[in-house]
Amino acid sequence: MRKMIKVISFIIVLFVSNVIVAQENQIVKYDFLEVIVIQKANKRGKVKKIEIQEDQIALKNSSIVIKDVEDLKQTSDMLMYMNQANWEYVDRRAIITEDNDPVWMSYIFRKRR
Repeated sequence: MRKMIKVISFIIVLFVSNVIVAQENQIVKYDFLEVIVIQKANKRGKVKKIEIQEDQIALKNSSIVIKDVEDLKQTSDMLMYMNQANWEYVDRRAIITEDNDPVWMSYIFRKRR
């Protein structure tokens, strides 16, 4: 009988420890947000416009105020705003078409759900 209780206790401890490990190994989910920065050509990166498309799903439960971001005049201010709102900078891509055309910069941010 004592041996049976030990085996049952061991099985319960094993089950509980497996549940704990499984919870720790869950995949972290993120929301992603894209901010477009349009810079003037040949002006050493002077910002012409910052915009956020309103239809992005990540904006639904976010503290980001689109108008506040679009009113910013420098990329560093935009990065600081996003950081203060707990959005982590992930990547940046540039699109350049012609020498005198504006440079389109796509900034990607993520936030843990």
